[in-house]
Amino acid sequence: MKGQTGMRNVIAAAAVFALAACGQGGSQAPAGTTSEQIAIDGSSTVYPLAEAAAEAFTNTQTGAARVTVGESGTGGGFGKFCRGETQLSNASRPISAEEMASCAAAGIEYVEIPIAFDGISVVVHPSNPLSNITMAELRRAWEPAATRTVTQWRQVTPRAPDMALQLFGPGTASGTFDYFNEAVNGDGDASRTDYTPSEDDNVVVQGVAGNPGAMGYFGYAYYEQNRERVKALSVDGVAPSPETIASGQYPLSRPMFVYVNAEALRRPQVRRFVTYFIQNAATLAPQVGYVPLPAEAYAAYAQRVADNHTGTAFGGHNEVGLSIAELLARPLSDEAAAGN
Repeated sequence: MKGQTGMRNVIAAAAVFALAACGQGGSQAPAGTTSEQIAIDGSSTVYPLAEAAAEAFTNTQTGAARVTVGESGTGGGFGKFCRGETQLSNASRPISAEEMASCAAAGIEYVEIPIAFDGISVVVHPSNPLSNITMAELRRAWEPAATRTVTQWRQVTPRAPDMALQLFGPGTASGTFDYFNEAVNGDGDASRTDYTPSEDDNVVVQGVAGNPGAMGYFGYAYYEQNRERVKALSVDGVAPSPETIASGQYPLSRPMFVYVNAEALRRPQVRRFVTYFIQNAATLAPQVGYVPLPAEAYAAYAQRVADNHTGTAFGGHNEVGLSIAELLARPLSDEAAAGN
């Protein structure tokens, strides 16, 4: 997915113009261009969906703005967003309290849009005979106390083959890192440190595919793209699939987000693209390996954009196991909630 050359060339050619056009409001297109620029950055997990929306919007809409999509990781994307460098930020977790404060200090308000569901997939080399892993075993493998201590598969589970454990996963700027560790270790910052990290999910795929003793994790779309190279484990007896992710049965299911600069929504082309993205997410999400939300959810989020209703439903904290129905019922707030 990341290797789509055409989109890469668009991103590379347009990057300098996109940054010049952005700013907090970014109302003017740079001199010498024929179309307005819209810049998106953030989560590598959300990247395939945002890239598909950007390509479809550009190809099917007459006079559409040029949309560039980057992938600095959720944390890196929020950094750019809160500095006013992008109009949209992709995120595989909700905005944090620190990021809320950073945006507030810069005078940037945002509209929070859950855009699809994902299931973090735990993958191993195809030759590994294991088919299932429990949440307790995942914690044994990934908790901070495992650093330089749990180095063999048999230490994770006696059902595993007798071989060395090699771990690959997202870097600390990744929302997938935060969500996985929140779900597995009870703290988004709590992880062993002696693994091979990368903000590029394809590097994790390559690491697991090339090492018989490897384990890694990333978004479901990257597993779908690489089924012939890696094997997904069931978690607590439930395999990741569109059905189990949509129902919430899969323990590592989660919503994915797009955040939109509220001031930028005053620009007709930005509003046009965001509306297009929401209206077409249900069609695009399955095409890139993610699970669409119910129609009523997209209708509610389209209305949120129309009303420019700002804030977050998460109070600056990541949460595990929240259903879309519960999310829709929550009020938005610009204030971080106390506690966790």
